[in-house]
Amino acid sequence: MKIVYNLLLLVSFSFVSCQKVEGPGGTSSISGKIWVKDYTADFTVLKAEYWAEEEDVYIIYGNDTIHSNRNRTNFDGSYWFQYLNEGTYTIYAYSRDSSTVNPSQSGNIAVKVKVTIDDSGKDYIAPQFTILK
Repeated sequence: MKIVYNLLLLVSFSFVSCQKVEGPGGTSSISGKIWVKDYTADFTVLKAEYWAEEEDVYIIYGNDTIHSNRNRTNFDGSYWFQYLNEGTYTIYAYSRDSSTVNPSQSGNIAVKVKVTIDDSGKDYIAPQFTILK
C-alpha cells in the first residue's frame, strides 16, 4: 500500500511541476506596433505623427509587478516578444502625460495593452497603441 501511495504522490507532483506559467520557454509570440504623436511642450500643437522608431517596449509576465523583459521597436514601430507560454501578458511603453504640461515634472505614464495567449505555437498581434512625445 505504501508503494502505491508513493507512486500516486510522485505522479501528482510530476503533473504540477509540468504546468508552465507566463514567461519564457514556450512556443508563442506577441508582436505589435507603436504610433507616436509629437506635440509641443504645452500640447497645443501637434507637430508630427510617425511610427515609434527605437522606442523601449516592455512586457510583464502574468501578475508580476515589474517588467520581465524589454525590447526596442524597429524603424516601423514594430516589436516582438517570442518564446512565450500560455497566459496573460501586459505590453507597455512610456508616453508623455498630456495632463502634466509643466516641463520640470517628468510627466511620463505607461500606456498598456493586455494580451492573452491561450494556445501554444501561435503568433499573437497586440492592439496598436499610441504614445505622446
